[in-house]
Amino acid sequence: MDKFLEMQTFSAVVDAGSFVKAAEVLGLSKAAMSRYVGELETRLGVRLLQRTTRRLSLTEEGQVFYTRCKELLAGVDEAEAEITSRSGAASGLLRINAPVTFGILHLAPLWGQFRSQYPQVSLDVTLADRVVDLVDEGYDVAIRIATLPSSTLISKRLTSTRLILCASPEYLQKNGTPTHPNELAKHAVISYSYLSTRDEWHFEGPQGAVSVKTQPCIHTNSGDTCRAAALAHQGIILQPGFLVGDDLKAGTLVELIPEFHALELGIYAVYPTRKYVSPKVRALIDFLAEKFAQKHKNW
Repeated sequence: MDKFLEMQTFSAVVDAGSFVKAAEVLGLSKAAMSRYVGELETRLGVRLLQRTTRRLSLTEEGQVFYTRCKELLAGVDEAEAEITSRSGAASGLLRINAPVTFGILHLAPLWGQFRSQYPQVSLDVTLADRVVDLVDEGYDVAIRIATLPSSTLISKRLTSTRLILCASPEYLQKNGTPTHPNELAKHAVISYSYLSTRDEWHFEGPQGAVSVKTQPCIHTNSGDTCRAAALAHQGIILQPGFLVGDDLKAGTLVELIPEFHALELGIYAVYPTRKYVSPKVRALIDFLAEKFAQKHKNW
């Protein structure tokens, strides 16, 4: 007797509450259903079901076995669904959330390319720097910039970026150039509200870790505002390379104390834990992974 069919038959009887209803679900005869369950009990050497003329009930051993059967059968369904999803065509609405600045600078130019490859996929892209709840808010994929993604989500690391301490030459000429992170406490700084450590900035230097409590002259939840304030000679910022990289190349901003390294952040595509990944989600993640494969060299 096929063990899989035994488990499937037994589970169907429990779910339906009777041999007759379970037989209709599986397209088998009542006699065949009874025989399969009886042979299963004989092989296991235990009674799984208590049978009366009016009702069925699980024994203690039957409850344990039923729970395990459901888990194993669900695993088979999940495996089949995943294989099917891999071979399916990407189509339908894809809802995406991403940080504002990163979304504008580095994702917006890619959406046309993605749709050229997958014309059956329509996009709904929302930009927000807050951390959205993918399940409650109905997003298929979110781009997260963090040290580690949420453990409750599945993630794909696309690339990385480092936080760079920098200021304009004009600010430094007027206020002096710090040579150690501790000197930042005496400087004007522009603070990014969503930085996990807020106004306390952390660095790793030649002699180990260093933390400094800054005194911001500007607080903002916008990286673009931090950059604009620095370019206007208002103070020192700690912002990711993907935002200030061009300014550093142009010399309008100058990196400070490069021997002291700030955080390196991963850039992840995250999506909810599901039984399988839909073709449209898999297509997007593979597309972004290819596009960002070399970005860490410049960021």
